[in-house]
Amino acid sequence: MAMRGGLVLCGFLFLHGPAAADEGMWPFQGVPAETIKKVYGFTPSQQWLDDLRLASVRLNDGGSGSFVCEENRHGLLLTNHHVALGQLQKASDSAGKDYVKNGFFAHGQTEELKCDDLEVNVLESMDDVTGRVTGAVKPGATDAEADEQRKAEMSRIEKKSLESTGLRSNVISLYAGGQYWLYRYKKLTDVRLVVAPEGQAANFGGDPDNFTYPRYSLDFTFFRVYEDGKPYKPKHCLPWSRAGLRENELAFVSGHPGSTSRLSTLAQLQTIKELDAPAMFDGLSRTRDTLLAYGAKGAEEKRQAAGALQSIENSLKAGAGRIAALNNPAFMATKATQEKELRDAIDKDPILREKYASSWEQILAAQKAYAGRFKESMYRALGGRRTLGGLARTLVTYVDQVAKPNEKRWKEYRESSLPSLQQAMYSPAKIYPEMEKALLTVSLRTALEKLGPDDSFVKTVLQGKTIEEVVEEAVSKTKLFDVEYRKRLVAGGQKAIDESNDPLVRMAARAAPMLWEMRTWTEKNVEAVETTAGANISKARFAVHGMGLYPDANFTLRLSYGKAAGYEEDTSRVPYKTTFYGLYGRAADFDGQEPYDLAAKIAAARETVDLATPINFVTTNDIIGGNSGSPVVNKDGELVGLVFDGNIQSLEGDYLYRDAQNRTVAVHSAGIMEALIKIYGMGDLAAELTRGTLKAVTNPQPGS
Repeated sequence: MAMRGGLVLCGFLFLHGPAAADEGMWPFQGVPAETIKKVYGFTPSQQWLDDLRLASVRLNDGGSGSFVCEENRHGLLLTNHHVALGQLQKASDSAGKDYVKNGFFAHGQTEELKCDDLEVNVLESMDDVTGRVTGAVKPGATDAEADEQRKAEMSRIEKKSLESTGLRSNVISLYAGGQYWLYRYKKLTDVRLVVAPEGQAANFGGDPDNFTYPRYSLDFTFFRVYEDGKPYKPKHCLPWSRAGLRENELAFVSGHPGSTSRLSTLAQLQTIKELDAPAMFDGLSRTRDTLLAYGAKGAEEKRQAAGALQSIENSLKAGAGRIAALNNPAFMATKATQEKELRDAIDKDPILREKYASSWEQILAAQKAYAGRFKESMYRALGGRRTLGGLARTLVTYVDQVAKPNEKRWKEYRESSLPSLQQAMYSPAKIYPEMEKALLTVSLRTALEKLGPDDSFVKTVLQGKTIEEVVEEAVSKTKLFDVEYRKRLVAGGQKAIDESNDPLVRMAARAAPMLWEMRTWTEKNVEAVETTAGANISKARFAVHGMGLYPDANFTLRLSYGKAAGYEEDTSRVPYKTTFYGLYGRAADFDGQEPYDLAAKIAAARETVDLATPINFVTTNDIIGGNSGSPVVNKDGELVGLVFDGNIQSLEGDYLYRDAQNRTVAVHSAGIMEALIKIYGMGDLAAELTRGTLKAVTNPQPGS
């Protein structure tokens, strides 16, 4: 299904013809250079593209980033504060080290803070393996058999690549199965925190201003990446522009958009509209309410919940925009019209009709099958992926999967993905028992409410006890807080799982067969059909309209292009940039009341900061969730900004891009530099950014 595991933020193409100007999230091997030249008079060379690709990174915390410097390369990495929020949360404690609230400022390498479970991936190379993957399908294979044969070949390709190169190797699907590419990543795991502003500086305006513009947020964080104990020297890093973009100047965004549904059929969109989107919104709402109640217990509980709560509030607002788009009759009617036009074009060609005409009915049948088991798929859960219950489920599944041949495993358990998975499983990050009790409780209560007391999963998990009894025993008595215990459990294999008396492990082990059966059924009866039929629809599009199309986002590296531009909203003109003057003015307009209160260091720098310095700006670039932390660069390859949001008009962007008002919101490079020097006293870091000099000793400065 198009939404399963999806991220949220913005963009769209009615994919019956080539993309319009400024639309599209393009793979680096398919950048529409001629279109860019035609619209903006600039052609990105292959060297230009390679340099930007090698400076761009993907973070396992779900965002993007880039290596930055002027001359010498010392592994300095820029991303968003909200992408780094989980790391800041993990590094904080109840003893007064609240890096989310107060920020973090390392004056020299000796003060940098190690992030134990943060991983950086750099895309080193890309190879087209479509022929190898599709060629592995035997004549006469059913959809399910074809899916197994494709996956087996993908695992063989990945394993061979990993063994020959040492690089993380993933075969990824583009155009709904129309193409397959082997992406090789250099993986870096020694990542250390350098600078993060106060949470209030990064998230000024809070939830009311989320997905809005004008904005006044210093949503940035610097890390440093190390290799073999020394600052990593990337193959390329982005020079820093102190001037930034002028209005209407060409801008590029290089990042990892998470998920879009722009290639989805009308039937798939109906499934999202009627089932997936409302259920996901309801689940997020329940979790938000749970975290709010937990945070209301005291200051420490509020600190513990802050990071997760901010992420959920963001997802809820984005989800509301997505639901609004799906419930817009005009949008769905337009989508139906576009689909009909493509199908009519296919019907006019006997060869195309024979090959592809039945694909839409096949997908429709798969959606009906999925609807019949939707509740099982959605509500049989032991909490989210990053909860203690999710960890227990992962450990149990890991042991089961790694005992199988590589080609028989689910993709996240293949050899090429295991190091990253192990890093997450064995993370020493703090886990808060009482918050985990609250999160597991809401998960089980939802399952009981939606599935009923007679559901086999509910019975298996509860075993005749109340939810409160089950949760208390599972969390209070589990040994999964201990990383070494997790390692011993996995090392012991299936025997250790079977013989474990850990209540949470036992719960996960009892539930696992039902969860595995559901996934296997879904892959065979829904996803296999979607892949085969979706690939055929993509081939039909190529036959009718050519190759001037971009694929749906899937958290792989993409390039978008656009320009710095304001827009009209109602009867007002919205400027393309905001300034520090506007920041102080907005705080004054609300009498400094939360969430428009100024962080202490910003308030203190009122007479020092150049108020005319830009702080945020907007462009017409097409992005979506996962692009957070992406660099914005000019035609000279200089970093001019840092993506952190979209405006309210972008929230339909899972399915629709309209350049009249859809805007990417970014932190201005000049604003970051002004803050480093004038607000935070980080002159050494500013010097490294602009001159490549690295001060490796502790050197306290004003503002620390």
